[in-house]
Amino acid sequence: MSATHTVPLRIARDHPALPGHFPGNPLVPGVVLLERVAAAYRQWRGARIERLDAKFVQPLLPGQDAMIALHEEGTRLRFEVTRTDGEVLARGMLHG
Repeated sequence: MSATHTVPLRIARDHPALPGHFPGNPLVPGVVLLERVAAAYRQWRGARIERLDAKFVQPLLPGQDAMIALHEEGTRLRFEVTRTDGEVLARGMLHG
């Protein structure tokens, strides 16, 4: 059995994690993306994840639109964060 859950993502330009990451040229920290992935899983399944393995491919800039997609295939649960242009920002596995 396979299922997919998607959630839109946009990190506001005034998010408190941005001033230190990086001053004058802010990027959304990876930990903020992963927190949003975990929240999407909680919203979808009503459960917390135990572990998350991730690879960051491209940066997300403050104010950019992106999408979180969770894909469940059997016992495997993968995630992908993409910009609206389809470019992959991060991907990995969730372990519940």
